[in-house]
Amino acid sequence: MIKKWSYPLAILTLIIFFAFRLTYESDVILNFDKKVAEILFGNRYIEFFHYIGEPKFVVWVAIILIVYLAWIAKNYRGMLFVVLTFAVGNVLNQMLKKWVQRSRPEIEDQLTSFSFPSGHAMTGILYLFTVAYLLSENNTKARQIQLWIGAIVLTILIGLSRVAGARHFASDVLAGWCIGYTWFIICVFWYERRKRVFNKNNIK
Repeated sequence: MIKKWSYPLAILTLIIFFAFRLTYESDVILNFDKKVAEILFGNRYIEFFHYIGEPKFVVWVAIILIVYLAWIAKNYRGMLFVVLTFAVGNVLNQMLKKWVQRSRPEIEDQLTSFSFPSGHAMTGILYLFTVAYLLSENNTKARQIQLWIGAIVLTILIGLSRVAGARHFASDVLAGWCIGYTWFIICVFWYERRKRVFNKNNIK
């Protein structure tokens, strides 16, 4: 079960996302993006982690997770939860990109899609947090901590890899994390509410 403080944090991350949306062309954010890019650009060790945020990799994770939920955990509500976080989250990211239409950093052979918010950062936090959340259910406290630490570390590295590869600005990544976390908590709220209703009806 998600902690109570996660809900106000999701509201805060939503506010931060819109703050970036309104200010990403300001001198403050542009200077911030430039400084972070100077620190991370060309770091091959960090850049490697973009592979675990690639759409093909995420799809395979989704398939494996759904198979696990269907045949081992028998958690059919969890399967819909995966669809909401993985698939709907990706659609939301594409909609936001088309809404904002921010160009990517100017480098040779750059991607042609829009930059804000970062898809890798947003889908990264969504799929990694979903995996950690679902696998934490009915698990030991120590294992839960391990799962969440792993998810958070990998989420950060995936996001930073996009700046290291000059595929995104740092503000794109931060915005992706923020809106991704907000959407994750919205999905968790639905999932836990449906779970409580189901358990209550079964008791009756």
